[in-house]
Amino acid sequence: MQSNVEDLGALARRLNVSIPHEKIETEIENRLKRLARTAKVHGFRPGKVPLKIIAQQYGPQVRQEVVGDVLQQNFTEAIREQNLRVAGHPQFEPKPGADDASRFEFSATFEVYPEVVPGELNGVRIERPVVEVTESDIDRTLGILRKQQATYEAEDRPAARGDRITLDYRGTLDGVEFAGGKAENVSIVLGEGKLLADFEAPLEGMRAGDRKTFDVTFPADYHGKEVAGKTATFEVRLGGVEGIRLPEVDAGFARVLGVPDGNTDTMREEIRANLKREILKRTQAKIKERVMQALLDATAIQTPKVLVERELERLLQEARSDFESRGVSARDVPLPQDLFREQAQRRVSLGLILAEVVKANGLKARPEEVRAVVEDVAQSYEDPEEVIRWHYASPERLHEVESAVLEDNVVAWVLERVTVSDRPMTLDELMGRA
Repeated sequence: MQSNVEDLGALARRLNVSIPHEKIETEIENRLKRLARTAKVHGFRPGKVPLKIIAQQYGPQVRQEVVGDVLQQNFTEAIREQNLRVAGHPQFEPKPGADDASRFEFSATFEVYPEVVPGELNGVRIERPVVEVTESDIDRTLGILRKQQATYEAEDRPAARGDRITLDYRGTLDGVEFAGGKAENVSIVLGEGKLLADFEAPLEGMRAGDRKTFDVTFPADYHGKEVAGKTATFEVRLGGVEGIRLPEVDAGFARVLGVPDGNTDTMREEIRANLKREILKRTQAKIKERVMQALLDATAIQTPKVLVERELERLLQEARSDFESRGVSARDVPLPQDLFREQAQRRVSLGLILAEVVKANGLKARPEEVRAVVEDVAQSYEDPEEVIRWHYASPERLHEVESAVLEDNVVAWVLERVTVSDRPMTLDELMGRA
């Protein structure tokens, strides 16, 4: 075998390989002979089929298999000799117009992994959010929990924001009904924003039994292509108006939230503890995000196109699956590939940088660290021990935890090399509600 590698610029390479035809023909003949021992052909006993008939019936398939195997084998040997780290799969092509008819010549075009040198982190500053849980935060959380336990009662008055209403509606475009434009006995809470603002606003002030006709202009990027950017006319009949009834913050409410003795002080302390856990989770996520950005900003890196395309397709598939799970056909939703491509580029770059940091610094996910994470996750379930066994019963599930621990160790490694400053903020700021 003869081979040489061409540098096509950036990370692209072309490997040219020349193999004697004799080697391929010999392997084809050997495989046909082995096949002849067991092949079943009408009119012949097994093992007695003439090789010429075996070649006629199975020759093209065997030749294709042999050429594929020889290409892959010689490619693997060549890149090992050249000490190349191949990203993705090579694209094999025969070389046309070869000078030597006694040799089979082909080329394999592929990309290689880049050499990654993590950038210098001296001088990098990372802010760490610092949040204290206040009594107002607990009161606000109680308000949310009360709404979750709310009931509704029928009202004989005009509908207002916060009311739950039921309605029938029929939408038309130029007098013609369109898909998804008609429904009966639909229940919504005014003000929650689950419907378009142009549709919801005219419903306020209507009473049970009222009818109204109004126009709604759909956004240009609306997921339903048939109506996107168009103005439809809706005929609406209001079936009923119900006002919200919030539970009192008392012993009964505390028991509903899982406090057996109904002590409201205990309930507030449990809410405080839950908020602290959420703050810790959000703070760690923000610090991690800033660490990853610092690594990206500090490191110049080229990314193999094949890896970016693979990650792009994975992200698009996730988005399609998400739409389908919500009952929306992915075909009706334009997915901005440029936005997803940018995200794919970022993920691939980070993956390469993190792998180099881990390798260069001997970072590992220690068993006790993995166990601690699994136990922490398990505590939020009714039977923690069962959840722990579930994780350890599957190498794939455990690998996900190990990867997360390894990322946390990279974050810790970076934080030791940068300047970390505390930034006090409110809970709403941390949650993105401010």
